[in-house]
Amino acid sequence: MDDLLEIIGTINTGIWNPMAYMALGLGLLYTVWTGAVQIRRLPDLVSILKESAGDEEGGISSFQALALTLSSRVGVGNIAGVATAIAVAGPGALFWMIVMGILGGATAFAESTLAQVFKRRVDGEFRGGIPYYIERGLGQKWLAVIAAGATVILYAVLAPGVQSFNIANSANVAFGAPEWVTGLIVAVVFGIIVIGGTKRITAVADKAVPFMAAGYILLAIVVICVNLDKVPAVIALVFSSAFGVNEVFGGIVGAAVAWGVRRAVFSNVAGVGEGSYASAAASVSHPAKQGIVQAFSIYVDTVLVCSATGIMILMTDSYNVVTEAGRTLVENLPGLEPGTENTQIALDSVFPGFGSVFVALSLFLFAFTTLIAFNYISTSAAAYLFKGTALAVITRIIQGLMVVIAFLSAILPADLIWGIGDIGYGSLGWINMVCLVFLAPLVAKVLRDYTAQKRMGLDPVFDPVKLGIRGADAWTGENPPAAVAVAQANNARLQGSGADARF
Repeated sequence: MDDLLEIIGTINTGIWNPMAYMALGLGLLYTVWTGAVQIRRLPDLVSILKESAGDEEGGISSFQALALTLSSRVGVGNIAGVATAIAVAGPGALFWMIVMGILGGATAFAESTLAQVFKRRVDGEFRGGIPYYIERGLGQKWLAVIAAGATVILYAVLAPGVQSFNIANSANVAFGAPEWVTGLIVAVVFGIIVIGGTKRITAVADKAVPFMAAGYILLAIVVICVNLDKVPAVIALVFSSAFGVNEVFGGIVGAAVAWGVRRAVFSNVAGVGEGSYASAAASVSHPAKQGIVQAFSIYVDTVLVCSATGIMILMTDSYNVVTEAGRTLVENLPGLEPGTENTQIALDSVFPGFGSVFVALSLFLFAFTTLIAFNYISTSAAAYLFKGTALAVITRIIQGLMVVIAFLSAILPADLIWGIGDIGYGSLGWINMVCLVFLAPLVAKVLRDYTAQKRMGLDPVFDPVKLGIRGADAWTGENPPAAVAVAQANNARLQGSGADARF
């Protein structure tokens, strides 16, 4: 087992050390390329989220798509992932997580906008995501097939284990429940819920995600307020460690960047393309609308939830730091394996006996809805590869695999579970990020069209033919009812003002 873990660690180092800078660079590229759309267009968010899916069959609302995305993004990475980053790379990792969260908003905008442009209707539902925009946007069918296969493997086999393991681990700390018992419960309940379509999945996520995120952030704020006098010191510690000037953590600034970005990407998956699948399911009148919504989800995930977790851990000294080379820099909690328990200890410092229980219950909701979202993502990618009866069979196989993995992962070693998950995210991330570089001009074209219509006082409507964009089949022919209604309102507004009715 030790040899296997060493091999997995070596592979991850080779994948993630260079990809950390790739992810930062891509986020910076899209931030500049779009004029910081993730910040500049946030005021549009409220009106977009108020829109319903209309009468469009197979579509869901922007808010439901946001909830589905958050159900996969807000999870183990926000609670256990932050702790593991600090444990290996020191407090400076938190700074780079936040930077990646801000820049990653632009990346999320790009991939979610592309998912909307090139979505398709499959078996009565909108489907889209990485393989769809690689094929239609870049014209690389072979690469799209590889991306779809990598997505299925990641979300059906490699990623679910991290969620199940951390549910079982937190339940063991809080309640003393044996890991195999918790794993069995998760597997059984998950197996029952996933027998349903997109509407049923979004119904679960829609109700659970806002509640669990708000509750967690509220308690984190209480912990921070109780320790308010420590906030300046924590901020100074994070900044000094991030830039290599701290006397204790100055020598691991490279690790701070690599692990900060690594865990930020694991948490918010901006650049990996995870949010693109839920984004494609939304019924909106313009692709950029859903891009703006998904950019906001990155802020919720990383800038809010991850920051709250990291600050709690640091201000309560609920962490150790042991470098990848095995050198111990900080040992506040001797013998503690980094992960969920760090957060449980931090909350217990203010809410004795309740903190660990609350984290266990929250993590169950976080991780469980993530598993549901993983099912949707993997079957969406499978829908690209298979059709008809073959798709139905593959879907059941995927769901069966996920149920088995949900149980087995609860009893396997932590390093193994985290390691194979990182390999999956990193591999898919490289494919998607490279493709996003080449798709930047198309994203800019769609954004310019959205911005131009907003300046005219219109509710933007997407017309791919007018923009010279091919392959956007869901937007041509019979326009979606919601878009038709918006276009009619725009025409009336333009005619009333004496301008040319163009929509």
